Amino acid sequence: MAGSSHQRRTVVYQTLEEFLEDVRRLVSADVVTVGNWSFAQILEHLARAIDASIDGFSFRSNWLVRTLVAPLLKNRLLTRPMKPGFTLPKRASHYLPQPDIDLGNAVSHLETAAQRLETTQPTAAHPFLGRLSDREWLALHLRHAEMHMSFVVPGQPDGPVEGTAE
Repeated sequence: MAGSSHQRRTVVYQTLEEFLEDVRRLVSADVVTVGNWSFAQILEHLARAIDASIDGFSFRSNWLVRTLVAPLLKNRLLTRPMKPGFTLPKRASHYLPQPDIDLGNAVSHLETAAQRLETTQPTAAHPFLGRLSDREWLALHLRHAEMHMSFVVPGQPDGPVEGTAE
């Protein structure tokens, strides 16, 4: 629940399958989320990001940021944990899930997006980092998933209801 005494989890994924196994485990458990989004919103957001890496993004960072700042941060974003708190620009609002998203639909969308990522080369340019290799896209998706999934915490035996997450 928002403002809960629960702390974020430390999450590290080496493969897409590890990420999906964590999702499946948490879907079948009582969970709380310790930020601003529900578990369903987190999964929907991650699915939309995967889809965009294949289908393309509807926005780009400005030229100065892409050219001067992004190259300095690229390795860090691909290899180290992401920090929460980044706010997407208004023109990227499509990637923000609706508050009433159904968990079953979000899980299904994520499974479909993950399957696409395993079988379709992500060729879209990242709005901040530009062109990425398949391996770089996978690393970025895993770091992104780690950050968001760290807000999904298994609940106590007394069964708290799902709250909200970043």
